[in-house]
Amino acid sequence: MKRHLPLLTCLILAASIYSAAQQANDSDSAEQQAWDMLQTSSASRRTGDRANAIRALGLLPDNARAQKMAEEALHDPKPEVRTAAATALGQMDATSSIPQLEKALADTNVHVVMAAAHSLRELKDNRAAYEVYYDLLTGARKTGDGLIANKLEILKSPQELAKIGFSQGIGFVPFAGIGWDAWRTLRKNDPNPVRAVAATYLARDPDPATGQALVDATQDKNWIVRAAAVDAIAHRGDNSLLPQVALCCHDKNAKVRFSAAAAVIHLSDIAPSRETKEEKDAPKPNPEHRK
Repeated sequence: MKRHLPLLTCLILAASIYSAAQQANDSDSAEQQAWDMLQTSSASRRTGDRANAIRALGLLPDNARAQKMAEEALHDPKPEVRTAAATALGQMDATSSIPQLEKALADTNVHVVMAAAHSLRELKDNRAAYEVYYDLLTGARKTGDGLIANKLEILKSPQELAKIGFSQGIGFVPFAGIGWDAWRTLRKNDPNPVRAVAATYLARDPDPATGQALVDATQDKNWIVRAAAVDAIAHRGDNSLLPQVALCCHDKNAKVRFSAAAAVIHLSDIAPSRETKEEKDAPKPNPEHRK
């Protein structure tokens, strides 16, 4: 019996090696099948198949093959696919694709532009994203480029802006605890929640023109935009805007009033810690002169 032990051990070892190799082959086969599925669908004649396949690539960060597929899809003839590609590149944290996303800001379709702007913001290319959100909030050009302001007719269409809100998945409007109301408003094809998100995203834009645009938005006809503007000003931390925010404490909408009250407290708290430029540049008194 003892003679057969080495043979039995070898057989068990061989079986283990075979099983491991088989599992590796099965894993490789499953991965290849998955790639084949995505590759085939991304080349499908059906727009929906292409868009869904490209959008799924956002689950593959640090994957050169997925990134290349998404970049190529930015040139798809259908805007739905280009939008999916721009979104996926942001989700996969493809910072090397920033130049391609910046080019997508000149796309003829505003949905693609918004998706590219959102991804650029996720990738910390804030300057380009701020240009788009400023145009969306104000409906006017911030610079000579006017990234989407040249599509003003589309921006004035409630139906088109509502579609943008759905396509970007921003119906919840993450500010001031007013998500459900904003969602219900968006369900009514109201474009204002999309503009409200634009205001929220502009909170960190240091451009003084943006600060003024946010102040103007606190007087918007729609309470969602007003609340978003107040929220953005609070996060901006610019105490010079405190007087304008204080006016919103008398807003007819309770949510706007409460947000404004909190913003006033926040801006008042940080005011003493900030020196004006003149104060910083002023000569400091010499203690020796006091003696």
